[in-house]
Amino acid sequence: MNPHDATEQPGAHLAAELLGVEDPWTLNIAYRPNDPLYRASTLVIGAAHELDELHGRVTRATQAALGVLESVGRGEFNGSPGSYTPLRSAVEQIGRLVSAQNAAYERLTQSIFAYRRLLPEPDAAPPADAEARDLDNGQVSGRDDDWAVSADLRLRALESVEAGGLRFHQSGVYGYISLSDARGERPADRVWPETVQRLIADGLMDRDTSEGLYRPGQLLSLTPKGEAALRDARTATPRVSAALNRSNTTALPGAADPSVVRTTDAATKPSRSR
Repeated sequence: MNPHDATEQPGAHLAAELLGVEDPWTLNIAYRPNDPLYRASTLVIGAAHELDELHGRVTRATQAALGVLESVGRGEFNGSPGSYTPLRSAVEQIGRLVSAQNAAYERLTQSIFAYRRLLPEPDAAPPADAEARDLDNGQVSGRDDDWAVSADLRLRALESVEAGGLRFHQSGVYGYISLSDARGERPADRVWPETVQRLIADGLMDRDTSEGLYRPGQLLSLTPKGEAALRDARTATPRVSAALNRSNTTALPGAADPSVVRTTDAATKPSRSR
């Protein structure tokens, strides 16, 4: 359960929702100052605070403008250009603040995604070459959001949807996306919303649009294309692992290495010179 009210603290709410934490303000205490995750998490905290502060300013400016708007609504302005100055000023101020708030929201989402991309994967596969990664992912790189289906993120998302109960949520206020599992909890450590969003766009997943987008969330299911991709991914993973093992296999003890044999022969061959 997200403890932060989106209508009062949208920055803290967004950070908590997308990162699966209750207190985003302490996000950086687990890292040393020289750790890249410390800087990344500190940027998240600052961006969340900035969004909350601007949200408060928009709220206060709007509340202050209500008196002016009510006077206009009652027809108390005489129609001269000068009489509308307070209204024009209030609207311009709110417009500037809303633009700044939108920019702060973008900075927060970008900082959250940057932080998450630095997090270690819980079950990270051993490093592989580009060909092996492409085989494991079953897709060709080149898109800006390829990171969302890198390593085993794609397979984990497909398996989670196959298991059932994974729901897709989208905020009606800010538009950010999140996920919940069959227990209503956020599976932030296993499946990322960006991965699901990419797989929906690729036609591998479908959403039950008859349900509410934010509450209770739209139940996800695999399309026939997604079921085929899951089968292919499960088949490809052992092949990639076997290929990596073969490429990393060292020579058996006692096996002759031609380069070593030649060097040894040259060094031990008796010289004909006297």
